[in-house]
Amino acid sequence: MKRVAVLRGGPSSEYDVSLKSGTAVLNALRRLEYPHKDITITKNGDWLESGIVRSPENALSAIDVVFVALHGEYGEDGQVQRILQRLKIPFTGSNSFSSAIAFNKELTKDTLKDQGIRMAKHRKVDRSSRRNLQTEIDYIASTMEGELFVKPLASGSSIGARYVSAHSQLAAVLSELLETYETVMVEEFIRGKEATVGVLENFRNQSIYALPPIEIVPPSGQPFFSNEVKYNGATEEIVPGRFSYAEKVALADAAVRAHKALHCDHYSRSDFIVKNGEVYFLEINTLPGLTDESLLPKAAAAVGLTFEELVRHLVETSKV
Repeated sequence: MKRVAVLRGGPSSEYDVSLKSGTAVLNALRRLEYPHKDITITKNGDWLESGIVRSPENALSAIDVVFVALHGEYGEDGQVQRILQRLKIPFTGSNSFSSAIAFNKELTKDTLKDQGIRMAKHRKVDRSSRRNLQTEIDYIASTMEGELFVKPLASGSSIGARYVSAHSQLAAVLSELLETYETVMVEEFIRGKEATVGVLENFRNQSIYALPPIEIVPPSGQPFFSNEVKYNGATEEIVPGRFSYAEKVALADAAVRAHKALHCDHYSRSDFIVKNGEVYFLEINTLPGLTDESLLPKAAAAVGLTFEELVRHLVETSKV
């Protein structure tokens, strides 16, 4: 059997979630009887094997496949993928270039703008704009009406995301976020049903197989799927979602189209809003969560794919 190394942790704000994803994968590998090792990457970027700092080359010696259970910076932005490509070790997920594009929300939108995929209007605002913030706010007010949504340009798990109910709140929100993040994105807030669609490559005789769409229903009073409600069990996740047949087809088509256009590999999960029968793309995740509360495993289970079978599929179809 293939010898598998699981990478988890990492120097990002999603460290704790990554530890949980990695633990779930390690438990599945144990049940599947794959030879495996647990490699934890610290918040400082050190690679630990059995508590001892190793170089990536030494930590991954005699390994056939690396299961990347990292999320956020370093894990999803192409950095760790460059290391694995240099070492020529097969790994789960997308390559370094596609990961870097998909992790940057504006580059993702730029890539998808000619793919027939609807997206919210947006404006990128960087830290240097703080000197002329009112100019930015005036421009946003002239191009986007109603509710707004602000999020870091490169981040995941809705960390740092803010709902803005009125333009009068925008200055305070931008000032706060730009203290922490170099660049943020302001989008028009599209009020509708939130959905997410995972895709798997080379599954059930299809090159790209779309899993059933999940409908995400945040708790009452929460306008969006925030980081807080993502992992505390308060959000209702309906699989398959309560969408019309036409909406399900459109969601699957958009998820597959985004995966292809961004040249993603292996698997991904795209997030959408469905409003009045129209599907709007939000963002794509090249390394979706694999915790007990994660969405991709729930969608896989809806088509009869157990968590262990999902892990086996990802291990056996991994590539450099």
